[in-house]
Amino acid sequence: MPQMIEVHKDNYTISTDPARLDIDAIAEMLQRAYWAQGRTREMIARYVQHSLVFGVYHEGKQIGLARVVSDYTTFAWLCDVFIHEDYRGHSLGKWLMETIHAHPDLQNLRRWLLATRDAHGLYEQFGWTPLDHPEQWMHKFNG
Repeated sequence: MPQMIEVHKDNYTISTDPARLDIDAIAEMLQRAYWAQGRTREMIARYVQHSLVFGVYHEGKQIGLARVVSDYTTFAWLCDVFIHEDYRGHSLGKWLMETIHAHPDLQNLRRWLLATRDAHGLYEQFGWTPLDHPEQWMHKFNG
């Protein structure tokens, strides 16, 4: 079980406490994300149970999240990074990435992976780069 963390800045909080997650708010946000089309509330509720979820809150209301799927030893997949449109432009995405990278259970991993269509600039600020040998990677996609 990963260590639970909570950090605060102004009226914002980032927490990995699963009890704080608002599945309805998460489902509503992700319905607008290009990568999460077709995910049901039930699917989201299930996969947050099996992930380390960083919830972003403004005065207690969930306004964002990021999800990490990891073995906590060698590999982590960063996914579902989302800040509600009404709260963008306040560097919350950067703070979220700083918090994720500082999590004690995610230190010294050999490899992180993520996929993005349009946020390369954000991730590059934290050392992310394109795959060195994408031809070596494979995936199985079931639609």
